[in-house]
Amino acid sequence: MDLGSFDLTPILPFIAVGFAAQIVDGALGMAFGVISNTLLVAVMGVPPALASQRVHIVECFTTATSAISHMLHGNVDRKLFLRLLVPGMIGGILGAYVLTSVDAGIVKPFVLLYLTGIGLYLFWRGLLYPPTQREAKHVAPLGLVGGFLDAAGGGGWGPVVTSNLLIQGADPRRVVGTVNTVEFFLTVTVSLAFIYNLGLADVAGATLGLLIGGIAAAPFGAFAAKRIAPKHMLILVGIVLTATSAYGVYRAWG
Repeated sequence: MDLGSFDLTPILPFIAVGFAAQIVDGALGMAFGVISNTLLVAVMGVPPALASQRVHIVECFTTATSAISHMLHGNVDRKLFLRLLVPGMIGGILGAYVLTSVDAGIVKPFVLLYLTGIGLYLFWRGLLYPPTQREAKHVAPLGLVGGFLDAAGGGGWGPVVTSNLLIQGADPRRVVGTVNTVEFFLTVTVSLAFIYNLGLADVAGATLGLLIGGIAAAPFGAFAAKRIAPKHMLILVGIVLTATSAYGVYRAWG
């Protein structure tokens, strides 16, 4: 392969998407998948199943690094890990199957409606930050729903599962570490399910772009995490996701 003739121009939009998503994810510890999928589907017009496949393949690398880090720092609750793992993987497989079995033109508006809902939820959570402390319950069903929505919507495991557990009152450090560690196994499972149903055609270039953008943004995301208050970032992300997804719904149905 002649590296000198390799042209980055076709994948520059994907690099930009990966960069923007990782900036937010680095600051919040969530939302890489949601933001990437929203921009790919609503702005760039990528079919929902293909967008979700690309995002999950990239997340196999990003979540692996995160999982190793959290395990080394003792942030993983083994009991919570096991309660989330299997339901999350089952939900992910079901979500991938549903998304690849339905016509993209039909499912796209509903995926965008889901992403709009996630945006409104993050905005609401930002306004009420910090959440009310409660006892965590119904972990397995939450994992099943989170895994399904993550695959079907191209993202949402972090916003749905982490936020719900935090609102229920679970230990924040353990919640973030455990949910991020489970996410690695979830993304590998979902990626394999998508590859089985869609193959690898027309994925390499876009996936490479998302990877380049995500890796380049990682240091800036870490810096933003120290400088921007979670409350303000949640509100900002909620506004951006809601506006972008709602615009996609308008284009699809308007």
